Amino acid sequence: MSGLVLIGAQWGDEGKGKITNYLAERADMVVRFQGGANAGHTVAVGGRTVVFHLLPSGISRPSAVCVIGPGVVIDPEALVVEIDRVAADGIQVGANLLIDVGAHLVMPYHKAVEAAEEAARGGLAIGTTHRGIGPAYADRCSREGLRAGDLVPPALFRERFERVAARRNEVLTRLHGAPPLDVGQALAGVERAAARLAPHLADTPPIVRGALRAGKRVLFEGAQGSLLDVAFGTYPFVTSSHTTAAGVASGAGVPPSQIGEVLGVAKAYTTRVGAGPFPTEAEGAEAEMIRERGAERGATTGRPRRCGWFDAVAVRHAAELSGFGGLVLTKLDVLDAFERIPVCVAYEIDGRRTDRFPRSTDDLARARPVFEDAPGWQASTREARRPDDLPRAALDYVRRLESLTDVPVAAVSVGAAAHAIVEFSEIL
Repeated sequence: MSGLVLIGAQWGDEGKGKITNYLAERADMVVRFQGGANAGHTVAVGGRTVVFHLLPSGISRPSAVCVIGPGVVIDPEALVVEIDRVAADGIQVGANLLIDVGAHLVMPYHKAVEAAEEAARGGLAIGTTHRGIGPAYADRCSREGLRAGDLVPPALFRERFERVAARRNEVLTRLHGAPPLDVGQALAGVERAAARLAPHLADTPPIVRGALRAGKRVLFEGAQGSLLDVAFGTYPFVTSSHTTAAGVASGAGVPPSQIGEVLGVAKAYTTRVGAGPFPTEAEGAEAEMIRERGAERGATTGRPRRCGWFDAVAVRHAAELSGFGGLVLTKLDVLDAFERIPVCVAYEIDGRRTDRFPRSTDDLARARPVFEDAPGWQASTREARRPDDLPRAALDYVRRLESLTDVPVAAVSVGAAAHAIVEFSEIL
């Protein structure tokens, strides 16, 4: 592995954090290239469960340099809280963390505006995390965002913050009838965080490119999933960044030719958080059984995830967008208890069958899944470490998903433990 990219192949929450942590044992550098504190990557570290939001999941590996790239939007106060929290879990963050000077900042006024806008949408709310991600990316595009490098010197940052905050207060009060932000109090919190983060600031793209040229093992970590990509996801029920492999080049500052191999990460079933169409969503006892066995609650919000069956149409779409060289299936063990396991092989939309993922979200909302049933194995997979250790029906299920998605399975995760991994390929 020189450059290796991990991309979510569904609507996020696929278990990318665990796979990043697993691969980081062999990585020299881990680079987070998009998203913000709306992501939640849960990993097992030293017998403890740790959730990362802004820190790259490889931060638990002292030998790896961890980079927050220019494509990420950073909440300075949230990042400081996270650094302190992981320190309490025995993970020290020091010179091994680099923050790109060009990464845009999520400010308190972004979160206030997002909350007001979601409330104004009423029944048409998108279901955002209220972390200010969308407004921060919007400010970046409208060229009035603040960047990590702007945190120093403090006097210049203060002037810029107060100017933008005053305009956002007009939006809050005049458009939404919401209370204004206390600018002084908000600024003081950001300035305290800025003093803590200043030593980590760096021009990171040359460092990442240099590592790749030197043959170092660089792992690019994505947040959310392909179906939440702002351009190719289920718009408008998407995030505000490019979650496919195309986002790596701009989000990390490396040429596409240097990115290297791309791995997709997908659950052995499907989940979704928030609003938007979800063709394979299960209902009733089956949905609740998946949710309970898989502990399916958002790592960032705590919201229960919507649960359903594996959607081969959606994962194949994600694979085509990013050019997956391999697929990592997670949470296969969640399906251990099922007698039968439906798999979506196609959609019917207005009476017509298709194996293509529709670009129109309205069309997807009308899609009805065409299921085939795979036999369950009703035996534990959690002790498996080699393909031959899996029950025959479980191995057949993995091979069927491989066939339906046209992507070779590189590995299967069979539990929350860090090394509960069955490797199928040397790609890892």
